[in-house]
Formats: sequence, structure tokens, C-alpha cells
Amino acid sequence: MAQSGSHQVINNSKGSPIRATAPQPGSLLLPRSLSTPSWIFPLQFSVEPEPGDLIEIFRVGYEHWAIYVGGGNVIHLAPPSEYPGAGSSSIFSVLSSRAVVKQERLQDVVGGCRYRVNNYLDHQYRPRPVDEIISSAKEEIGEEVEYSLVSKNCEHFVTCLRYGKACCRQVRPSPSWRPAWGG
Repeated sequence: MAQSGSHQVINNSKGSPIRATAPQPGSLLLPRSLSTPSWIFPLQFSVEPEPGDLIEIFRVGYEHWAIYVGGGNVIHLAPPSEYPGAGSSSIFSVLSSRAVVKQERLQDVVGGCRYRVNNYLDHQYRPRPVDEIISSAKEEIGEEVEYSLVSKNCEHFVTCLRYGKACCRQVRPSPSWRPAWGG
């Protein structure tokens, strides 16, 4: 772990750097009881993202992904509105066969979960120019797309936007799969 200005640089298991900051007083996103010692809680990996960054959000049992587009906003896949109350943190978000591309405030999408900037494929693929990433993402807003937890999920969506190639570490891709959003 190395210091880089006010940020710490931590290498993930593949040796790629991940920017991180220590939590500010009162900013921990994890609930804590009075009897839990403060040293139990890890670094809060959220740093100020830059446009085009991939945002990994830690949900219970899975990670949700979004792409930062600036101004505190992200674009991500969310369940269609026909599921009342089904936000991106709902179980409906992984059970639905359809998703809608939405632009929302990062803090609204994150809710009470931890998140981090995680451009984990930068060492393997060259990111597209930021203006292309943002314009491609914004063109998709409001579109309803096919969704599959295994083959066309939120991580596939954002990696396709950033790198022009849909990838996912959470699941193995289907050999015949082609994303609806052009990857």
C-alpha cells in the first residue's frame, strides 16, 4: 500500500492499483454497534470518481456496477419500473430478464452500501476516450435491454462502455453471447 497525495494506492489481487481513501469521521457506510471496535471496519474504498470510471457497489451477495458520468451521476442498469419498489439494490434487479438504462445520482444508487472506483481492466484493455464513453452511455438512457445475471448484466454493460468489450468477473460469459449495447 503506497500513499499518493491524500489517497492510498492499494494493489488488488492481480497487482492493479486501486485508489482508496481512509474514511472521514462520521462517513462510514457500515452500521456499527457501540460494542464493535473501530479497527474492525476496513478502509472505505470510495474516492471522488472521474468521468468514465467504473463504480463497483457492494450489495449483499453480489456487486452492482455503474459508470460515472460526472456531476455526481452514474449510468447503470436497473430493473424496469413495473416492479414497484425494485431499485438496483433489490433482489428484483438480479431476477428480472429486462433492465432499463438509467442515469441517477451516485449516492442514490449506492444507498447505504460501500463502493469503489474499480477500473480493473485498464491493464488489459485501453479505455475508450472519456467523451465517447459518456456519449455512448447517455445515448442508452431510457432504453430497455435484455438482462441476464449470467450473460448480460450490469458489469457487462459498463465494461462494454469503457473498453468496447463486455466482461464480467462474477460469472463466466456464454460463448454465443453478444451484448445488445454493441460490444
